[in-house]
Amino acid sequence: MEVTRTFDILNHALESYEKEVALAGKVNKHWVTYSSREYLEKATLFSYGLLALGMQPGDKVAMISNNRPEWNFADMGMSQAGIIHVPVYPTLSNEEYEYIFNHAEPRLIIVSDQALYKKIRPLMEKAPSLKDIYTFNEVEGARNWKELIELGRKNEEKFKDKLKKIRDSIRENDMVTLIYTSGTTGLPKGVALSHRNLVSNVMGTIKVHPFGPESKSLSFLPLCHIYERMLNYHYQYKGISIYYAENLGTIVDDLRNIKPDIFTTVPRLLETVYNKIIGKGKDLPGIKKRIFFWAVNLGLRYKLHNQNSWFYRLQLKIADKLIFSKWREALGGNIKIIVSGSAALQPRIATIFWAAGIKVLEGYGLTETSPVIAVNNYNTNEIMIGTVGPVIEEANVKIAEDGEILCKGPNVMLGYYKDEKMTEEAIDSEGWFHTGDVGQLIDGKYLKITDRKKEIFKLSSGKYVAPQVIENKFKESFFIEQIMVVGENEKFASALIVPNFEFLHNWCYLHKIKFRNNKELIEIPEVVARYQKEVNEINQKLAFHEQIKRFRLVHEEWSIATGELSNVLKLKRKNIYQKYEPLLREIYSYTNGEKNRAEKNH
Repeated sequence: MEVTRTFDILNHALESYEKEVALAGKVNKHWVTYSSREYLEKATLFSYGLLALGMQPGDKVAMISNNRPEWNFADMGMSQAGIIHVPVYPTLSNEEYEYIFNHAEPRLIIVSDQALYKKIRPLMEKAPSLKDIYTFNEVEGARNWKELIELGRKNEEKFKDKLKKIRDSIRENDMVTLIYTSGTTGLPKGVALSHRNLVSNVMGTIKVHPFGPESKSLSFLPLCHIYERMLNYHYQYKGISIYYAENLGTIVDDLRNIKPDIFTTVPRLLETVYNKIIGKGKDLPGIKKRIFFWAVNLGLRYKLHNQNSWFYRLQLKIADKLIFSKWREALGGNIKIIVSGSAALQPRIATIFWAAGIKVLEGYGLTETSPVIAVNNYNTNEIMIGTVGPVIEEANVKIAEDGEILCKGPNVMLGYYKDEKMTEEAIDSEGWFHTGDVGQLIDGKYLKITDRKKEIFKLSSGKYVAPQVIENKFKESFFIEQIMVVGENEKFASALIVPNFEFLHNWCYLHKIKFRNNKELIEIPEVVARYQKEVNEINQKLAFHEQIKRFRLVHEEWSIATGELSNVLKLKRKNIYQKYEPLLREIYSYTNGEKNRAEKNH
C-alpha cells in the first residue's frame, strides 16, 4: 500500500511483515513486547478513547514521556484521529512548560511517571486549555492512560465509522505534530510539521542501509526530538524491531542483551564511548597497552573505499582479532551501523569506528526539515568522513553567497506556529528554507557543515572565527570534556574549558598531585600548566587568528540539568556567557562599568 500519512505505516507494516516483535519496552526490568497487530489495535483503541472524550480533529494533546511502546500507541492513535501531537521534553523548566502549554493550547496532557505528574499537575491552573492529565505509569490519584484504552474499547462500535471517515479525510499536507525546538537561545519555537514532511523523510532515508524485518534497533534518544521520532517511523516502515532502552544508564546492558544491528546517537555520546575505551586502554599493563595503542594508531589511518594498502589491511585484520572485536562486543557484538546526527562528529571518531568494523553514518538536518537533509549512504557507498553525505531524494540544497545552506522540498515545515513573521524570515518567497548553518558541497555532492551562521563571530581585527570547528579540535584532547570559544569584537579568541575530570584525576594521581575538590584542582599551577601545553599543541593546527590566546578552567560540569547544554547536548552559549560573565570580563581585562563588546550573546 502507498504510505502518504504517518498512520499508514501501521497498515503497511502489518501487510508487509506482521512481526511478532514490532515494539518492546521494559516493565519492572523485564522486556515486554508487542506485535504489529497489537500495535495497530492499541493505537486504534486509543483513537476511539480520544473521540469518546469529545476530542475533534485539529485538537491537540501534549505528551511528556520517556521512550516506550505506549508513546507510539498514543502517537499513532492521535495521528489517525486527526489530533495534533505536541511532544515535549521531560527536562524543561516550569517557565518553558507554561509557555508551550499556553502557546500550543493542548486539551489533554499525558506524562510518563509520578515525578512528571507532580511537576506538571500544578501548572495546569496556568494553562486554561488543559482539561485533564493522564499518566503511563501507575500513579496514585492520577488517571491512567489505560482508562483511555478501555474507554475506546467500550465505544468501538460507536466510533468505528467516525474514525474511518476522519482517516479518509486526512490529507498529506495536514499538520500532524507541533514540535517545540529546545533551541540554544530564547523561548522555544513551535515547528508545525505535516504528514508529508515526515513521510517524505522516511522515504528519503529508507535506502541508506540494508536492514529490514530480520533486524533490531535500540532507541534511547528522546522520541520528542524529531531526529529519533522520524527514525522511529523509518524503522517501523522497514519492519525493524524497536527496543526502547529504560534510560541512558541501561544502554550498555541493553546493547548486550538485545544485540541490535543499528542505533542512532549524537556525537557527544560517541565521544564518551570512545574516551572510556581509550581510558581502559591506558590502564592496561605493559605489552597489552602497547598492542592496544598500536591498534588505535593503525585505526586512525583507516581510509574508506578500500584505499589502504594490502599490508595495512593485513595489519588491520590482526588488530581486529586482538582489539577491535572487543569494542564491538562491548556494543552488543552485533552492531553494524550507527547513525550520528544533531551536531558535528569529529572525523577521527568516525574513522576509528569504521576501522573497528562499526560503520558510522553521519547525517544532518533540523526540526524545520523533518529533519534529514543529507546523510552518508551505506547502500550506495556514497560516504565521505568529515561530511554529512549526499542530499536525500526529493530534497534540494543550494549554498547562498554568504555560505548559508538553503533547503527546499517536501521535508520543509509548514511554518512556525502562530508566527507568520518568523516563518517568512525563515522561508523565502521561492520556498527556500534558510537553515542558519554554513557549509559547502564537496565534489558537488557531499555536504560539509562548517558552523552555525549565528555563532560565527568577528574579532576586532575583522577576522572571522567559526567556534564549532575549533571546539571540535580541542575536544579531541583526553583532558577536555567541553569547551566554548569566545572573542566577539575582541582582539583575540579565548575559551572556557571544562576538564575531563575522570582523566584529570588519574593524571594527578600519577603525578602525585593532591587536591580536595575540583574547584581547588583547577587552580593548581601544575594543572593549569598541563592545560596550557595542551592548548599550545592544538593551536599549532589553527590559523593565527583562530588560536586560543587565553583560557580559564571551570570546575562545574556542564549538563542539561544545569542549563549549559540543550536536550541534544549542544552548548547553550547564551546561558554559558551569562553564567561566566565575570570570568569572561576578567579574561579580556574589562574595567568596572565598561560595556561588554560582544553583541550576539549578551
